[in-house]
Amino acid sequence: MSTSFIHDRIEINPKILAGKAVIKGTRIAVEFILELLSNDWSHELILENYPQLEKLDILAAIDYARKIVKEEQIHPVEIEE
Repeated sequence: MSTSFIHDRIEINPKILAGKAVIKGTRIAVEFILELLSNDWSHELILENYPQLEKLDILAAIDYARKIVKEEQIHPVEIEE
């Protein structure tokens, strides 16, 4: 399987982090950036601690997550009581 580019800054390659979505050219997972943001890290703090990233990388990670959630399909399940 070859490298797949979901966004110009996001890539999925089975040889990098077992195929998780990462920032292109790094081993920094989209999931990790989202985790930092959910722990109240500012864009500035992320960029200070990970200087190989750019603000557009953070925005691409957020956009990637938005697209995944947007495509999510909900299938109701009946629960018998």
